[in-house]
Amino acid sequence: MLFQVGGQGSHPTFFEMSAAHQLPSSLRAALTYSIGVLALRRPFLHKVLDYEDEFFASLTLILETHSLRTTDASFAETLYGLRRRAVNIHVKKDDLHMEAGNRIQHSGLRKRQKLLSVVFLVVLPYFKSKLHAIYNKEREAALQASLWGNVNERFDEIDNLGDASSSFASTSGLDTDLSVRTRFRKRMHKIVATCYPWLHAGTEGLAFAYQLLYLLDATGFYSPGLHALGLQVCRATGQELMDTSSRISKIRSNERERLRGPPWLKAVQGALLTCAYAVLDYAQTGLIAAVFGFKMMEWWYQSAEERMSAPTVYPPPPPPPPPKVAKEGIPLPPDRTLCPLCSQKRANPSAVTVSGFVFCYACIFKYVSQYNRCPVTLVPATVDQIRRLFHDL
Repeated sequence: MLFQVGGQGSHPTFFEMSAAHQLPSSLRAALTYSIGVLALRRPFLHKVLDYEDEFFASLTLILETHSLRTTDASFAETLYGLRRRAVNIHVKKDDLHMEAGNRIQHSGLRKRQKLLSVVFLVVLPYFKSKLHAIYNKEREAALQASLWGNVNERFDEIDNLGDASSSFASTSGLDTDLSVRTRFRKRMHKIVATCYPWLHAGTEGLAFAYQLLYLLDATGFYSPGLHALGLQVCRATGQELMDTSSRISKIRSNERERLRGPPWLKAVQGALLTCAYAVLDYAQTGLIAAVFGFKMMEWWYQSAEERMSAPTVYPPPPPPPPPKVAKEGIPLPPDRTLCPLCSQKRANPSAVTVSGFVFCYACIFKYVSQYNRCPVTLVPATVDQIRRLFHDL
């Protein structure tokens, strides 16, 4: 069979594996959206959004650890009735014909494989998310620098010169340490911005190749991470699904038996374990249903409201024609980040509203105060038509 669609026996289909693989990212998007909506009424939840990567990594660490410990599968795989199995390949030789045949056996997960599974499911996605954030920040900074120049560094130099006359002797050592750390951090961010696109393209391309081979039934490993761990994902049998609850209760009873201390301390520890188990059970059974239910209800009422009162959408008006440079005016420099008046990097960039061209604030204020016109277009202007430009690098 060319395409593996229906699946045979314990071998899950490509669509089952794809759904289980995409569930964590969908869950994160739904959680982020839900917390963002709740933060409109509870502003303290904005702190959770500020540390979104750490919050989601902690949540997935708890869920994945508990799921691997009790069911030998990730959280998403458990919801789809899948289990992870270690692959043992044995080679048998026939003494008569000297022919080799491969036999693949599946066994339960060892402690080392569970630990490495947590690393691939939680730790590596967390670091990838942080690298992606650094790359986006560096890309935006490079774009802003190409348009405006590195204005913040010039501001820092001016501030440092102004402060040096008063407190240079007392803060020179601290400033040196901070400058070294800042340079090291910027250098590391530049290295990440250079290497991350290649790393991302390589990992995504390798994952796509494995998924394509899995779809064509050419390999039993859905992802390179599963191949590196020597694990295959199989459908759970009916007996395994029935034994899951008894296995969980047995693990929990063993943990209660290992409690040590006086009777009152055992009672307190047992109560804490019971509360922790209740929270885990609620998280596994109600988290996805609550988040996606909230999402579906909001979509339902929002789409109905939009159908009742859909505003008329008009096309945006065309932009005005660009200002023309006067023949007697000051020519524009080839570099956009330079001020046309002083031919230096712009400091405190400011625009003249009658023309839109950007200069240094000191240069354009002095010129307009003297000539009452734009130096490029020669259109009449006053100092009240000068606007400071603020941008976030």
